[in-house]
Amino acid sequence: MNKIPRRRLLQGLAAGAAGAALPLAAGAQQPRPGGGTSQRPIRIAVLQFSHETTTFLPYDTTIDDFTYEGSPARGEALLASGPGSYMGGFVKVAREHANVELVGIESPLGSKRGSGSGWITKQTFDHFTNKMIAELKAQGPFDGAYLALHGAAGVRDVPKPEAVLARRVREVIGPKGFIAGTFDPHGNEDHDFLRYANLAFCVKYYPHYDTELQGQRAARTLIRCIRGDYRPTTATAKPPIITPSVLQWTGQSPWMDLVQRALVWEARETDVYVSFYYGFAFMDAPDAGMTFQVMTNGNPGLAREIADDMAKTAWRLREELWNATKVYRHREGVRLAKEAIQKNAVPFVLADHSDRTGAATWLLQEILSQDLSDTIIGTICDEDAIETLRKRGVKPGDPFDMEIGGEMDVSAGKPVRVRGRVKTVSGGPGRRGGRRSAAGSQLWVSVEFGRNNLLVISPFLAQITDPESFLDLGIDIAQYKGYAIKSRVHFRRGFYDSGFAKTILLVEPEQPFLGTVRLEALPYRFIDLKKFWPYNRSLTYTGG
Repeated sequence: MNKIPRRRLLQGLAAGAAGAALPLAAGAQQPRPGGGTSQRPIRIAVLQFSHETTTFLPYDTTIDDFTYEGSPARGEALLASGPGSYMGGFVKVAREHANVELVGIESPLGSKRGSGSGWITKQTFDHFTNKMIAELKAQGPFDGAYLALHGAAGVRDVPKPEAVLARRVREVIGPKGFIAGTFDPHGNEDHDFLRYANLAFCVKYYPHYDTELQGQRAARTLIRCIRGDYRPTTATAKPPIITPSVLQWTGQSPWMDLVQRALVWEARETDVYVSFYYGFAFMDAPDAGMTFQVMTNGNPGLAREIADDMAKTAWRLREELWNATKVYRHREGVRLAKEAIQKNAVPFVLADHSDRTGAATWLLQEILSQDLSDTIIGTICDEDAIETLRKRGVKPGDPFDMEIGGEMDVSAGKPVRVRGRVKTVSGGPGRRGGRRSAAGSQLWVSVEFGRNNLLVISPFLAQITDPESFLDLGIDIAQYKGYAIKSRVHFRRGFYDSGFAKTILLVEPEQPFLGTVRLEALPYRFIDLKKFWPYNRSLTYTGG
């Protein structure tokens, strides 16, 4: 990393692109000698619209998907909705400051379907954002706003919904207010959000260990802006690189090297924040691909230099970014799992990263075909089967003979007949393990079959991130040698970082379905793969 010369700090507030200045927030006080600032009362509006949209799924995300007990939420219910995450971090730090009032604007908390959720309809987006803006006007005035976002929300006929929301909030709070957003690194972002907002804080790690930290940073820096102690200037760089999310694990090089480089910049330069968006290739968006955004305190030149350094570094590492992670086809993965049992290299994990509906049966079919034993398959999503079992009054010990999964679309495959006995009936895993439904606890059923295998049937797509989540279902994990789960990287939280799994195998079907690493097979309308490496190896990149 080149030595950075010390520069005279430039004055001016960037509304987005470096150099676009706004005056101080209304009534903000200049820093006092010795570093103190006036502690005048300030009001911050808090809003949320977070969704990771898989646009190739065969169904849309509607108003009903965001509407359930507890959602939408407003006031204290919204502010308390994300302990340990972005929202929790923001609220905690904001309330550590004197004379700061947070106003929770009615917002949806998330889709019932989670990341197994298709295009958001424009009607849905307009429904919630119009209500937000109306309440923002009614509750105002505000000195600032915090937007809890994702970055990969896909709305039909709205190319960049996060930027649209920021623009509409800006129109209400005015040019002197300050807007901060927090983002998932699987966002498809460019400079447009920062045309209307002042600050953007993106999680660095995958698995996402630092969500609460980024919320804390957002609160602290937003309040500093309002009180005149931070003058945000920003720069954005987009190297033409696109990658599927299963390759983006930051626990190995070169992804960890990019994270570390961002951390070094933040450590070396005061008041510098580096956001690294890996991109989300399964949301067909015009701003797809990798992005770096840098914020500095009144120094646009430094922001530009760091953004270009990060982007050029990623470009140099582009081959490794694609090739560091091995992905097997299901047949080979199951064969290697059987070898792991023979070699006692267990527990093993078969992580079916590509299943975006949760209903796919391809891996289950291969497990049956190769007679793999001693394995928990967690999970197959089948809401209809769960409802049928509920009506029957299902209980442990009941005989089981049903077709499970498949049929949701071509990527899910065909239903598979499973014959066995009901092992457990529960309300699903707790927060330490998989993802509890946004709509609350629902019925989960596990079924013993084959040679000591266990199939877990869930009502929605579930990423199991910790083996202990199965304990919440009443399952004794000591009885099994392997886990076939639906996850890309988040499972490493509990299966790898803890040292639990001895063998990890990332797998996908023979055919390149929704979540595939073979992006050329996806029916993109708005993404031109020829504009990205590695789909155009003649591309050059010099920064900016």
